[in-house]
Amino acid sequence: MTIKKRIILISDAFYPENSPRSFRATELAKALHELGHDITILTKFRNYDYSQFLAEHQFKLTMLHKPILPNVPEINLRPISFILRGFKRMLTLLLEYPDIEGMYWVRKSLRNSARFDLMISFAIPYYVHWGVAWARQKDLIAKTWIADCGDPYMFARLDRFRKPFYFKYLEMMFCRRCDYISVPFVEMQKQFYPQFISKIKVIPQGFNFKEVNICKERPCSNTILFVFAGSVIPGKRDLTQLLNFLVALEYDFVFRIYTKQKDLFQKYKSSMGEKLEIYDYIDRLSLIFEMSKCDFLVNVDSSLDDQGNVEAVPSKLIDYALSGRPILNINSSRLDEDKVMAFLKKDYTRQRIIDLSKHDITRVSTQFLELAE
Repeated sequence: MTIKKRIILISDAFYPENSPRSFRATELAKALHELGHDITILTKFRNYDYSQFLAEHQFKLTMLHKPILPNVPEINLRPISFILRGFKRMLTLLLEYPDIEGMYWVRKSLRNSARFDLMISFAIPYYVHWGVAWARQKDLIAKTWIADCGDPYMFARLDRFRKPFYFKYLEMMFCRRCDYISVPFVEMQKQFYPQFISKIKVIPQGFNFKEVNICKERPCSNTILFVFAGSVIPGKRDLTQLLNFLVALEYDFVFRIYTKQKDLFQKYKSSMGEKLEIYDYIDRLSLIFEMSKCDFLVNVDSSLDDQGNVEAVPSKLIDYALSGRPILNINSSRLDEDKVMAFLKKDYTRQRIIDLSKHDITRVSTQFLELAE
């Protein structure tokens, strides 16, 4: 018999946002509720009517105070726009502005909250963990606190700039005060301070496979259709080498990209014409359905260490696998052209295989619950 637990999930990202962190928190909340637990959500302020969502899922949901700090204005007038972008970037790098304000609102919201059996906070952004740790200085709030980390912070290597040294103290604070640190894949264990290794638990991304719908009858065509979905990080995790290769390739194909960074790919449109299709990002379930129609999918490896020899596992790979299509794994710094040509000829012997069984949301939610026993 399941003992009903009082659980609070604290996340900047949550439904209806279309992001890996939102999926992580939202899917886990649904699964824990279905297992019979009492769920409370604490998330950032957003202008969204949750009445229908809450009626369906029976959560308690509280939003943080509306941010007070102003955003850096956007003015499309050179050179002012260039100066403002630089100023905004500097504020983000040096102060985590404006997200840092959320740290205060998380602490304030938790200070007089009810007691819980389990508290799970989600990063990125990391102000969530920092605010929980600040609130937990004098009050445990919950019997067990799990700090879930989707990406490393001080040891992050995908950004061209390192985090300022003083943020180390905030990271150390939450690592000391939490009971466990959950990460989605084993390679991330090396991205935390050695003294906290014993707290780290590997809990993969979880998804409800029952919600997925894929195309049963794929369209027949002699034109090879392949898809990339997601974001790129120029110089770290990007499609530059692949696109340069495709520009010069005389072959019948269509490369379709779903992204929030359309501007980064427009320069290739003039040379590739109809061979390159660029679309706005769409909701997750619709995207999986659209990807299931193509011949294969493109994933770009990203590295976590200075040598670039540790591969990160983006959560979108689970979505790729759910679509049922072969996955072409490429390295952004060294393109294997023979491998690309093999996929274009429908030779998928070198495709990346994903074990979906460990990503079932029921299994994942159980792993979180076991830490609260």
